[in-house]
Amino acid sequence: MSDPADAALAAQYEAYPYPQRDPRDEAKRLVVGSPSHLREVDHWIFGAGRPAAAPLRALVAGGGSGDATVMIAQQMTDQARSGTVTWLDRSAGARKVAGARVAARGLSNVVFEEGSILDLPGSGLGPFDYIDCCGVLHHLPDPLAGLQALVSVLAPGGGMGLMVYAPHGRTGVYMMQDALRLVAPADLPPAQRVEIAKRLWRQAPDTAWLRRNPWITDHVQGGDAGLYDLLLNPRDLAYTVPQFAALLDAAGLEIRCLVEPLRYDPEAYFTDPRLRERIAGLDAAQRAALAEAACGNMGIHIAYVVRKGQAPQAPPWEDPAAVPVLRELDGAKVAGQIPPDGVLRIAFDGLKVPLPLPRLAAAILARVDGRRSMGAIGDELAANGVSREAFARDFATLARQMERVNRMLLAAP
Repeated sequence: MSDPADAALAAQYEAYPYPQRDPRDEAKRLVVGSPSHLREVDHWIFGAGRPAAAPLRALVAGGGSGDATVMIAQQMTDQARSGTVTWLDRSAGARKVAGARVAARGLSNVVFEEGSILDLPGSGLGPFDYIDCCGVLHHLPDPLAGLQALVSVLAPGGGMGLMVYAPHGRTGVYMMQDALRLVAPADLPPAQRVEIAKRLWRQAPDTAWLRRNPWITDHVQGGDAGLYDLLLNPRDLAYTVPQFAALLDAAGLEIRCLVEPLRYDPEAYFTDPRLRERIAGLDAAQRAALAEAACGNMGIHIAYVVRKGQAPQAPPWEDPAAVPVLRELDGAKVAGQIPPDGVLRIAFDGLKVPLPLPRLAAAILARVDGRRSMGAIGDELAANGVSREAFARDFATLARQMERVNRMLLAAP
């Protein structure tokens, strides 16, 4: 039996490939983010244990207009990493945009496949060491079936980077969707629906909850594709942390990391001693659920996941040969920005969280350049009179804190 919502989704992404991108912009910048930043994949999925020389087979399931595909492929090219990135989507319109972006960069490590992720089992594609599925599962008629299809082509020891919508931070979105179903029903042409949605948004009163939600901006900043995807999408399911964890568990997966970890730790911003006693009695999933419900500003959940029971491989922060890297940060610049009290103030969509750093943080960060090993950094500081014990203590604290904000990670060996 045909699914009207599925047909409407297909028509949507043909008319408005998402996200809205102009291939000419590739000359100006590379769109980076989570999941699927190569540094994050090395760290969170492979525990900084998979050699950089090993070919990486990556799948972007629901590749859309190409953000993740281009990011991974460009980062692999920049780091002289061998392997391929397979773009998979059923939208010919999205393929055209993604293909133009790949061509604009001259990337030769991208493979294009048109099709549905639900058809992956038996497709002959894979296995893949890493799978990106960002903003797709929550639009499927059966998200679990989609996730199981991805698992079917996941190589042993591999992992995935997933993104799903979260309900509390999307306050106002579903109310506006309800309103638009009345005045811009799905049987109208997509362009007409967009025009009506723009009119409704311009006239929406100040009491509309979406006007009071500053964290959701796709309908304002994302062009027609962003507005359509946010407010006119025919199938849109949001997950709380417990619901997301249950979905993963049903597919035989478990969370390795929620991005960013600090954001999901309520002890980072609840300081009342009695309250902290209560929080201390919660397990990791409950703590994340508390953070989500109490903060109210999480519009998405990003997770790196692996098969349940897969041998845990924690990044070897204690290994002197390991090389720390800063994700999209300049170590010397960050070192110079540490306040006199040694506490960085991190903002997550309006939530301000203190991040205390150790005394040697500036000296260490100034030397984190993606080439020096931890042992080399320790040697340099020892030559400047810093004791080995002080370095080991402060490096461990700094690594823990910067890893919690997903900014200092370990490079692939």
